[in-house]
Amino acid sequence: MEREEHWIPVEGGIALHAWVYRPTTGEVGVSAPGLTLAHGFGGLIEMGVTAYAEHFASLGFVVIAHDHRGFGLSGGWPRQDIDPWRQILDWRRVVTYLSNLPGVDPDRIGLWGSSYAGGHALVLAGSDPRIKAVVSQIPTISGYEQGLRRASPEQRRALQQRFNDDELAQQQGAEPARQKVNDLDPDVPSAYSDPEMAEFEDSYSIDPLLRFDRKVTLRSTLKAMMYDPGVWVTRISPTPLLMIVGSLDTVTPFDIATAAFERAEEPKRLVTFPGGHFDAYVKHFSVTGVAAGEWFVQHLASAERAN
Repeated sequence: MEREEHWIPVEGGIALHAWVYRPTTGEVGVSAPGLTLAHGFGGLIEMGVTAYAEHFASLGFVVIAHDHRGFGLSGGWPRQDIDPWRQILDWRRVVTYLSNLPGVDPDRIGLWGSSYAGGHALVLAGSDPRIKAVVSQIPTISGYEQGLRRASPEQRRALQQRFNDDELAQQQGAEPARQKVNDLDPDVPSAYSDPEMAEFEDSYSIDPLLRFDRKVTLRSTLKAMMYDPGVWVTRISPTPLLMIVGSLDTVTPFDIATAAFERAEEPKRLVTFPGGHFDAYVKHFSVTGVAAGEWFVQHLASAERAN
């Protein structure tokens, strides 16, 4: 599917790199609903997200998918510095950009986020009335709760000391410390130690221009541990919410996600698939992609539904 390259101005004098996919169905000259998509912690839209963009475009949507600041070709420094609230504010700018694209109906805007961006999707759906339908896939609900499951008390104390040392070094003029996104060696500092993540990353052939050293700032982990987007689920209604979760997910645990879904008010729908976190993108795309597409068609296919 052909795509258009776009650059979206955001705060700080930088631009986010994005791809726009035009619908392959629909009436000529009639504005189409728009969807905006974003990737998770340490990812790129080329790693799984573009498949959803192409699928949604085939259903009649104008789709925009962007890389967060500091990733891919998007601007921003330090590189690979993940601040969830900065990403959310940037994503609002993407919504504004999409709403003003030629051929897009600004009253029919939907939002899809996966993993870390699945948490962002909850915040945006609960705070931005321009969003008329939302899909939150395998979302981060509570960075604090997830962190408790990922590390022992001793490991958490050691990590806090690393945070303190990093902040002191920055006060003295150093660049933020960096660590690998994922490494299976317990002696190598990393945000994750997940064999499924390693397999997922290795399954994508990434353009050399987009590749990076697979490291993020250490403070990205600190900010992740302080991030609890699940509190926003009670604020999303009346915007229709679809949550998609894996029954074997240990990265964004199934029980935490389903508990958050129970707190959300109607209209809502829960879709589950029998797999782990990264199975959502390929192995169970026939469940996750189809369910998301049906949700957007149901709630955005006509102006009457969206309003």
